[in-house]
Amino acid sequence: MMTVFEVYLAEGRGSAELLSAEVLKETGAQVMTLKEAELVGFQGLQALDGAGDVRLIAVAARDAPWIHRCLEGSGAVVSFRAHQVD
Repeated sequence: MMTVFEVYLAEGRGSAELLSAEVLKETGAQVMTLKEAELVGFQGLQALDGAGDVRLIAVAARDAPWIHRCLEGSGAVVSFRAHQVD
C-alpha cells in the first residue's frame, strides 16, 4: 500500500524545500508535478482551481507519518491532503 500526498506550495517555493535529502533517501519518497505523475501512471489528478503550485509525494504507507510531520512543519507548504493507494 502507498500514500500519495497532494501538496500545495506557498508562492515562490519549490519541490526542493519540501523534504530533506535524508528524508528522501530513508523513505524513498518520490516528489512529482502533476504532469510527471501522469507519466508514471497516476491518472485523473487535477489541482484545485486557484490553489497554486502542486506537488505529489508518493511514499510507502509505513513512512507516511514521517512525511506528514515534515509537511506540517514546512514553511513551503500551504496545505496538503493524503490519499491511500492500493
